[in-house]
Amino acid sequence: MTELMTSEAGRGGVDLAPESRLADPVAATRRHISLGETISQTLALAWRATKKMRRNPEQFFDVTIQPLLFTAMFAYIFGGAISGDVSSYLPLMVPGILAQTALTTCMATGVQLREDMDKGVFDRFKSLPIARISPLAGPMVADLLRYTIAASLTFAAGIAMGYRPEGGVIGVLAAILLVVVAGWSLAWAFAFIGTIGRSAQSVQGISMMILFPLTFLSNAFVPADTLPGWLEAFVNINPVSHVVTAVRDLANDGAVTAEVGWALLGCAAVIAIFAPLSVKTYQRKM
Repeated sequence: MTELMTSEAGRGGVDLAPESRLADPVAATRRHISLGETISQTLALAWRATKKMRRNPEQFFDVTIQPLLFTAMFAYIFGGAISGDVSSYLPLMVPGILAQTALTTCMATGVQLREDMDKGVFDRFKSLPIARISPLAGPMVADLLRYTIAASLTFAAGIAMGYRPEGGVIGVLAAILLVVVAGWSLAWAFAFIGTIGRSAQSVQGISMMILFPLTFLSNAFVPADTLPGWLEAFVNINPVSHVVTAVRDLANDGAVTAEVGWALLGCAAVIAIFAPLSVKTYQRKM
């Protein structure tokens, strides 16, 4: 019977043998995906990620509780020692807390990516006729919501404690937008770690090793000129310091300075380096 169906197909008839069409089902799904379809599929998977967040409220702890806790803790513990009083320390500290919160939040991107890969979620995506970048980019887009929540709550906590940003509403919104862009760009670096790590625990450990030097060896919590010379030199070239200074200029003065440009340039460089690396290693694992 199989030979008969094959011979009929060879004479121009209808191919009745399903196995002839499904010999390579994975290859059959790898049709050309247009840019519009890629965007639509990415947004669909971003919506999936937001639904997962809503069903697992603990995923919002790092963007809801942590900003409030760190803002109050750092202000009342270090405010008097560094600036003389809490109100004088808030303009220096709040932008630093924003940077720390963004780093901590985007670190979770790599950990969750590794967990999904270990659970076989991405194995199921292999059989779907979707762009290979969509399962990676979708959660990244959904995380923009988490960065926005974290930045907004940090400013709200600071204002409740007496912080009065001189940049006004426009300056604060611009500062939040810059933090969101910085967090999203750094998330690509942690996503790359997520694709090469052997487990979620190892990804978290490596990410923490990167997180602490970038955050605490910066001007986020203390003025750089109060540090030893060798440490001040490192702080001045730390990309987090440029982001923090740019956020201070926007929120405290409402000024678009050269630091804003340097911060955006650094974000673009991180994306240019780590986005292709993340996609390449992710597709290799797929």
